[in-house]
Amino acid sequence: MTFYDTSCQAGPLIGDSRQTVTWSAGMAAAPRKKSKTYHFHEEWEEEFVFTMLKDKCICMLCHQTLALSKRGNLERHHNTNHVKFKDSFPAKSAIRAGKVAELKASLKTQQSLFTKPAAQHKAATEASFRISHLLAKHKKPFTDGDIFKEAMAITADTIFNSFSNKDDIKTALRSIQLGLNTVARRVEEMSADVDRQVLADLSHCEYFSLQFDESLDVMDTAQLVVFVRMAFPDATTKEDLLTLLHLKERTRGEDIYKAFKTYVCDNDIPIDKLVAVTTDGVPAMRGVRSGFVALCRNDSDFPDFVNYHCVIHQQALVGKVVNLNHVMTVVVRLINSIRAKALQHRLFKALLDELHAACGDLLLHADVRWLSRGKVLQRFVDLLPEIKTFMETRNEECEELSDDQWLLDLGFLTDLTAKMNALNNELQGKDRHLPHMISAVNAFKAKLGVWNTQLKNGRLTHFSNLEKMSQGISDKDAFHPEDYCGHLDKVAAEFSHRFGELDAMEDVAAFILNPFLTTDVEQVAAKFQQVFALPNGVDMEMLDSINDIELKGRSGDGNFWGIVSREKFPLLTSCALRVSAYIGSTYLCEMAFSQMKIIKSKYRSRLSDKHLTDCLRLAASSYEPNYKTLTDSMQSQPSH
Repeated sequence: MTFYDTSCQAGPLIGDSRQTVTWSAGMAAAPRKKSKTYHFHEEWEEEFVFTMLKDKCICMLCHQTLALSKRGNLERHHNTNHVKFKDSFPAKSAIRAGKVAELKASLKTQQSLFTKPAAQHKAATEASFRISHLLAKHKKPFTDGDIFKEAMAITADTIFNSFSNKDDIKTALRSIQLGLNTVARRVEEMSADVDRQVLADLSHCEYFSLQFDESLDVMDTAQLVVFVRMAFPDATTKEDLLTLLHLKERTRGEDIYKAFKTYVCDNDIPIDKLVAVTTDGVPAMRGVRSGFVALCRNDSDFPDFVNYHCVIHQQALVGKVVNLNHVMTVVVRLINSIRAKALQHRLFKALLDELHAACGDLLLHADVRWLSRGKVLQRFVDLLPEIKTFMETRNEECEELSDDQWLLDLGFLTDLTAKMNALNNELQGKDRHLPHMISAVNAFKAKLGVWNTQLKNGRLTHFSNLEKMSQGISDKDAFHPEDYCGHLDKVAAEFSHRFGELDAMEDVAAFILNPFLTTDVEQVAAKFQQVFALPNGVDMEMLDSINDIELKGRSGDGNFWGIVSREKFPLLTSCALRVSAYIGSTYLCEMAFSQMKIIKSKYRSRLSDKHLTDCLRLAASSYEPNYKTLTDSMQSQPSH
């Protein structure tokens, strides 16, 4: 005791650290008083007219809250503030029990007056998010939210007019926030949420590949669209819009590279997982020295990746090697002469209606569209008799329409472009992985050989338009189908030249799709080492997998490589995930450009780049925003 008084009054001696430590240790070692927990008992409701509401002890008479649900506290409060209550409502009587039940119900009703509107406001906010997402998905302006709300009000007045709770329904619909600024904010928040989901999946995936393409919007701003295809450890894949980069000035390879490198650094993109890049064939992308791909290869931050020239773009270029320009030139000239002037166009459509033609009008040719030439030629051939009749009514002559050789060339070119369009449609679409494209291209090559043989033998089974033209010419002996074999040979040679990079992947893709069909293991293993630069041992893994009875029994599963042991087959599973991540075309970018033209049109040309990115992401993405999370993250207010 003497030591304690001395230390408190004079403090420890200077330099006497031992005394200080001892005193501190003693203080620290002092046991803390354990806090006691009090529990509310149900019988106190009738005895003291208290109840528990959201972990708070509340008096049902004066609505005062007590900190501790202790019997003494409740009894003191009741006897002090409500001493006359027991006179009107005696203890343990039916009248007292009824009064307590009435007070309890009244208290809950008062609480619901606050909780119910809050829940309605939250539901209105979630509905606002969902409707804004619907508007963005259909590429509608932000101002259409007001139209949507007006339409709901009209619907409510019409349909729910006989309902007993019609006023509640109308009030709930009116509380949905769909103003211009509100819809814009909702789109921004949902776009940010979807972007977070994509970046999260990108960090969790095993490998990913990218496709790039650039185009101008209505205000001549260069927009670079980047799509990603991700392969996950369970062998599943996802593909979605990664970003939209705005190039304000030049669009050289170095400009594209700088913009994308900045995006990678700002968003912590795991670029070491990149395995493939697909672009179109412009010099800014595939230039040997200063192209985007070349600059990425020279950057030490980028791993070794393969680069593909878009298969669909190459297929469209192959069709241009057929030297029948004299046919297409005349066709375009005749179509433009009919449709260029409004009067001639109206007269031509009236003639088609009078003659009950198969089609209602001619199509204009757009060289930048992949399928345009084939559709224009087929429509021209279908309306050829009506075109001749119309030209005669105008007293205009077109020598080509009566030239047998020109008509035969027209029929052949129409048939060939129709077949090229069929291949183009086969290559288009989402989730078109590389093996699918290799199969489609190889099948078309084989068909070219069959068509060539049939033409040499004079068979026109697969050339219906050429056969139709041959039946209508005056000199049947002048027709020689084998004359068109040279054009098919040109197309076949161009296919072999342009798609040589796919031939190297054919054996690899075939093994990935079904390893049990492989016969020459050494040859396929050499292809694997050539494509992926693998270490020795892939041939042994192939032999182990081919002779694995358990894997053979499960080869019919849709996700075969998802069940293969990565510890037992590390090289093969890694290669399978790489191949599943490859993108063979820029179809998704082209699809995004079509959507961008609708979103940022001449009627909406002042749309900012940020809002364009947000709208395009919601329109093109397959991810669903987290409506609940977004709603809970804000204070819900009804529309005013």
